Amino acid sequence: MAPPELKRLIETIPLKEAELAKRLGRCERTIARWRTGKSRPSRAEVELLQRLSAQFARPGDGRPDFRFVDLFAGIGGFRLAVEAVGGRCVLSCERDRFCRKTYQANFADPPEHPFPDDITKLDVEDVPHHDLLVAGFPCQPFSIAGVSKKNALGRPHGFSCLEQGNLFFRIADILAHRRPAAFILENVKNLRSHDRGRTFRTILETLQDTLGYHVSAQVLDARSVVPQHRERIFIVGFREDVGFSFDNLKLPPADSGPRLGAILHPEDGSEEPEWPYTEGPRARVTSRYTLSDHLWNYLQAYAEKHRAKGNGFGFGLVGSADVARTLSARYFKDGSEILVRRRRGNPRRLTPRECARLMGFDWEGRRFRIPVSDTQAYRQFGNAVVVPVAQAVAAAVVPPMMRLIAGEQPGLPFFLPSAASA
Repeated sequence: MAPPELKRLIETIPLKEAELAKRLGRCERTIARWRTGKSRPSRAEVELLQRLSAQFARPGDGRPDFRFVDLFAGIGGFRLAVEAVGGRCVLSCERDRFCRKTYQANFADPPEHPFPDDITKLDVEDVPHHDLLVAGFPCQPFSIAGVSKKNALGRPHGFSCLEQGNLFFRIADILAHRRPAAFILENVKNLRSHDRGRTFRTILETLQDTLGYHVSAQVLDARSVVPQHRERIFIVGFREDVGFSFDNLKLPPADSGPRLGAILHPEDGSEEPEWPYTEGPRARVTSRYTLSDHLWNYLQAYAEKHRAKGNGFGFGLVGSADVARTLSARYFKDGSEILVRRRRGNPRRLTPRECARLMGFDWEGRRFRIPVSDTQAYRQFGNAVVVPVAQAVAAAVVPPMMRLIAGEQPGLPFFLPSAASA
């Protein structure tokens, strides 16, 4: 077997180098020499590599077959999206223990699938070879709400925020070392304007000038596929120029999107009750989601105070024919951005199940498991990617990516300074 073919065969096996060496009864140095063509395996070893490759291959279903890594995975929104267009996840990384609990409840991975919890401690050598990297990297340092909060507390934000902002450079380290054919990154719309555009410019310079990827970026509003006005920026990059354009994205017009009635509990007995969200034969929303008199009076007084000052702050009261504001990670505090009208009495919050539907996790008959408290569920869905939007982006990225993979050998890794030295 020629060295390029052998290298590609090895890269179809999503195992760490140490685990692959163990299975073959060889040392890691030998595997590295096979990759670089400095030595060759025996015929028996090639057959074992082929059997391992077949073990991880998905049965043909008419979809493209490619490997991807899911960084800052949250509860798996990107994973749902990319698996829907043919991807096989070979590594997930998420720090938050409650998100990990939700992620693991919804994805049954083989033992070989790495799931590290700290990307800052993840050695790039331990990241399996992959064709596509996806990441919803931390947005709080760049979001309008996040920046306002950090300014008020006198804390740094953006790339000055060592805890979250510089995590972007860990993505860059992995891109530099593994050189996947493509990547998809997602963040808040405000990323473009943060720090007078300098933050976004630094990101683009890193991806384009330092790493050599061909990059496109577009702000997309999820209201065309879910009843929520939610603008997020998607950054797409390819190892070579493949002529990608966001114009090829297949999303319906924004004004033709669904309304809240599509995701609210019908409360008419047409769905099974799901405690603690709904109860009784008609599966009515339980009283725990109705605002107390004290909270409802406070929100009305707060809105009136700011209305008198000419500010736009206040609650968002919606019904089944409306489109909601953006669901935020702070929704658990008072639910003020999306309050559902009731026929009688105070309005109510969305239930976590309705949030799953609003974010596209429950869609087309899929039922996403929610194994955490309401507080954690609200945080998780508020921080998540809208699955149908991510799926539309992935569907546009995969065809040119597969042509790129078929037409060239994977690029060789090269050095990129880490965040600490950048």
